[in-house]
Amino acid sequence: MMKNSIASYITLLVLLSSCKAFKTLAVRDNSAATASTSDNNKKSIAFLDDISVTPGSPGTKGGETYITGNKVAKNNTPEPAHTVHNIAVNNNTTNVAVLQLKYAALLDVSADKLTNIALLQDIDHWWGTKYCMGGETEDCIDCSGFTKTILIDVYGITIPRVAQAQYDSSAHIDNASLTEGDLVFFHTSGRGKSITHVGVYITNNRFAHASTTGGVTIGDLNDPYWQQRYRGAGRIKRT
Repeated sequence: MMKNSIASYITLLVLLSSCKAFKTLAVRDNSAATASTSDNNKKSIAFLDDISVTPGSPGTKGGETYITGNKVAKNNTPEPAHTVHNIAVNNNTTNVAVLQLKYAALLDVSADKLTNIALLQDIDHWWGTKYCMGGETEDCIDCSGFTKTILIDVYGITIPRVAQAQYDSSAHIDNASLTEGDLVFFHTSGRGKSITHVGVYITNNRFAHASTTGGVTIGDLNDPYWQQRYRGAGRIKRT
């Protein structure tokens, strides 16, 4: 009887020892799996950053890069959208190339056709600025205020303030003669033939203008809305 008790006691000890060892082994295995998962999670996968063609994206200001309308700090974390408009203030090769690519997509032309970087920069600076009648600031601007600003900034030409006066003071040209920097005129409200809207022609039937609904943007002369309201093109004499 004593021998049986001793044998049972020894067997119990062996079993307990085995369970403890197994439990320890299981914990070690689990730790190893956790470590492996952690290591896998720590592995970073590199992606190429998308180059956005969203208006308001390329450009620099104060040595900082601006992407898709938001300032990107040195840690590449975008700040919330703000009301300061973007403009590339130098001719850094990379910034110019990105600007050309973005507007090439918007204008449906090849980038090498866009050589007037000053014009692209100025449009980009004002892009998205909201519309308000009589406005001529970065808070809001109207169509004739925008064209007046573009022509003086890019071409050094001073033109009248309102759309009708800009039409009256320009040399009227046919559509086939349209070139970059010409003005395009529209009648957009009410009866009559008065000029109520104006934009700056860029290329490929596209023009930059301050829209009452979307702010500063690009329009297409082939769009039925603009076709119905188009009243002609004008050129201001350039020195």
